[in-house]
Amino acid sequence: MGGGLLIAGTTSDAGKSVVTAGICRWLVRQGVKVAPFKGQNMSLNSFVTREGAEIGRAQAMQAQAARVEPTALMNPVLLKPGSDRSSQVVLMGRPVGELSARGYHGGRQQALLGTVLECLEELRSTYDAVICEGAGSPAEINLRRTDIVNMGIARAARLPVVVVGDIDRGGVFASFFGTTALLSPEDQALVAGYVVNKFRGDVTLLEPGIEMLRGLTGRHTYGILPYAHGLGIDEEDGLRVSMRGAVRESVVTPPVGEDVLRVAVCAVPLMSNFTDVDALAAEPGVVVRFVDRPEELLDADLVVVPGTRGTVRALEWLRERGLAAELARRAAAGRPVLGICGGFQLLGEHIEDDVESKAGSVAGLRLLPVRVRFAADKTLARPVGEALGEHVEGYEIHHGVAEVLGGEAFLDGCRVGAVWGTHWHGSLESDGFRRRFLEEVARDAGRRFVPAPDTSFGALREEQLDRLGDLIEEHADTEALLRLIEQGPPAGLPFIPPGAP
Repeated sequence: MGGGLLIAGTTSDAGKSVVTAGICRWLVRQGVKVAPFKGQNMSLNSFVTREGAEIGRAQAMQAQAARVEPTALMNPVLLKPGSDRSSQVVLMGRPVGELSARGYHGGRQQALLGTVLECLEELRSTYDAVICEGAGSPAEINLRRTDIVNMGIARAARLPVVVVGDIDRGGVFASFFGTTALLSPEDQALVAGYVVNKFRGDVTLLEPGIEMLRGLTGRHTYGILPYAHGLGIDEEDGLRVSMRGAVRESVVTPPVGEDVLRVAVCAVPLMSNFTDVDALAAEPGVVVRFVDRPEELLDADLVVVPGTRGTVRALEWLRERGLAAELARRAAAGRPVLGICGGFQLLGEHIEDDVESKAGSVAGLRLLPVRVRFAADKTLARPVGEALGEHVEGYEIHHGVAEVLGGEAFLDGCRVGAVWGTHWHGSLESDGFRRRFLEEVARDAGRRFVPAPDTSFGALREEQLDRLGDLIEEHADTEALLRLIEQGPPAGLPFIPPGAP
């Protein structure tokens, strides 16, 4: 049986995904056969494995960090929010229904613990080490009884736990202490220590606090990771993405052409797989920003309408905010628009939806000759094809079935003038196709922009993953981490009663 470790966090977005991926990359560089695992994930950013299973993109990224093929075993339960109160439950890569938060935590979640543990056991029987990622915080005591992703699996599988805290937010020592003190004695016995994330400044100024934390908790700090800019790894998300916090911009000066390309991404409700535009932001001279006002489209050379878990809701949002009218003006003027998945569907003539929104018959934006009917079964696929004379690979995740009635064929969708639509996520990661597409966009936008001939998105992603591995190797106590993975929780960890010291 392979070793294991659970990376928990004081909060959501403390850095669990980054630390998990970094440990995976560090271990594989040491010759360790390692796999990532997250029992339950809530995210609108998902991926399709080669066997046709839907999992969180963060776990797919972590698998790449571990240099292994992602599988459904690595994320057996995926929750895809459809509103503030309900989510689609994806079990072992396949949707099994919609549940309210109360219904899920009221009994369904605990029933899935057996499946989660079976997947973890299978991975541990195959790999030397499995690095598990928790969700939110293990100190969410209102959810502890039905927990299957934090201390629930740590207890069941006897995993040592390391808690990550974001010092950039402030209050990291209180968060470490409070997180530990709120746990039961049995759970505390598994919390081996802490990792400080996103530290800026002189480490020696932090060291007295680290020593005081050890004195208060009896636990080791396994690393102080510096703030790292521009990692650009796949993000998880809750119900919404911050318009301002999700901005990604590449360098402004292109090495080849005389101009830049400005890309505006409509930040529609329940936006999913917004990582599709990462490949655009990786191009020198392409500037990507997320927008929510029509005036922000005026200077854009390309507008992307991304995927969404609520196509009809996104359509209404675009109309309410005046973005739909601006998209229509762009199309009439021959200015580039790209719709991906749900964004493609709402650019069509008509939507028949008795599945996702149950809105029935809804008029689309009528920018593409496409009619969409939502099917009960979800399409999950890894298509390969050709577009603009270049090889393209992608993945599909959608209930909407598109009937293309005209226009020029484009992947599984179509193109009319400068308006493009496809269900294929990830297509822009194909380097040759992305360059040809940007050449077309620049021509239609009237820009003297020439894509760099040597940008490799795959190579850039590998560099980013190596940076994560470097963070662990250079700033963590790797010998102590390896002992945890191989030997399990240290014996004799002290109990911290609530309200201590």
